[in-house]
Amino acid sequence: MGWLAAAAAAAHARLAAAPVERLTRAIPRTGERIPAVGMGTWLTFDVGPEPVALGQRRAVLQAFFAGGGALIDTSPMYGRAEEVVGDLLGEPGRAAPVFSATKVWTSGRLLGERQLVRSMGYWRLRRFDLVQVHNMLDWTTHLPWLRDWQAQGKIRYRGITTSHGRLHEALEAAMRREPFDFVQFTYSLADRSVEQRLLPLAADRGVAVIANRPFDGGDLFSRVRGKALPAWAAEAGCANWPQFFLKFVVSHPAVTCAIPATTRPEHMAENAAAALGTQPDAQQRRRMAGWFDAI
Repeated sequence: MGWLAAAAAAAHARLAAAPVERLTRAIPRTGERIPAVGMGTWLTFDVGPEPVALGQRRAVLQAFFAGGGALIDTSPMYGRAEEVVGDLLGEPGRAAPVFSATKVWTSGRLLGERQLVRSMGYWRLRRFDLVQVHNMLDWTTHLPWLRDWQAQGKIRYRGITTSHGRLHEALEAAMRREPFDFVQFTYSLADRSVEQRLLPLAADRGVAVIANRPFDGGDLFSRVRGKALPAWAAEAGCANWPQFFLKFVVSHPAVTCAIPATTRPEHMAENAAAALGTQPDAQQRRRMAGWFDAI
């Protein structure tokens, strides 16, 4: 049995023994549902062919699929991440479904198409589930040919991304102009600026939202180092800090999926568990944000 098949079997056995509700969200354009916790690969999967490094990433993927994950997000910007993900997913015995998401990160149609063909080779795919224009780079050039590829069945969804808030005004204008299937931007307890305009706009326009940097690059854990989880957090379904941070993000009604990244399988298992059980309601979310702002 291959490692992904083993991971799927382990997940099935665990869920059969103790059934729990797992949070999925509908993609507004189609109604297709995907798990609310996905996986990012920035920095974490940019490794060489060393067996130890690959073994660690294989274990992360095992934990991801065993926890019911599906959406994996990569980019040509992330060094060897696409190659590493593709090599590991290409190993024999894959049984877990994958929602493949990558990006175009270059200027001009010719270079963009070449880049995406190369990405398909790395992932060993003939069709991507989602292709996004990374950090809005030359997006007005890329969007028409991505629409053509979508019509040809080479990609299923089109999207656009930014991070850190640098391009929020430009992104808002683009979202009002074009019918994107997905949009990706930063959202965490430390950076809630998208709550004002971008999240409501995405909901109004029927655009799926991928939240990147949900741990603020790991800085959220530094903020709470040495602090105990508030006793009331259990009411929102939070048993640890990763759940506290991720449940805040994925419980927003406009968020479709969050993509935390890690190099440690035990952390991946904690992340995946944020999609399980009770999710914070609006009042609990306000309490979580207020508590975080006060520390």
